[in-house]
Amino acid sequence: MFDLHCLGDSLGDVLGNFSRSHCIAICAFLVPANLIATSQTLLFTFWKRSPLQVLTMTAIASFYALLMISHVISWYAIGVVMAPTFILMFLGITCLAINLTAIWLKLNYIEIDISRFLRKFALTAKLS
Repeated sequence: MFDLHCLGDSLGDVLGNFSRSHCIAICAFLVPANLIATSQTLLFTFWKRSPLQVLTMTAIASFYALLMISHVISWYAIGVVMAPTFILMFLGITCLAINLTAIWLKLNYIEIDISRFLRKFALTAKLS
């Protein structure tokens, strides 16, 4: 009889071992990729680019964020609880939240006028 449970366990072990064996390389790629892709999502949203461009960029950035979160979860699974794991999890969750917010703004046709916001901010700073 074919047992799928063993197949799933061995695949999880392979991916977990890969994640732990190549942690420095994975983090060296995912941290800048998350930051660059998420900032590009923010710029596309503030520059009022087309929904297709924004949704494409958020999909890419969300993929990087989910990879970062799953990488950190593999460390939590074996009991490694240190400051870097919390920092990387916070980074992944923050990037994912920013990307989901950008999708929500585009789908609800909410445009953010950043120049008007900055003028109001400068005016209140000047008055105080």
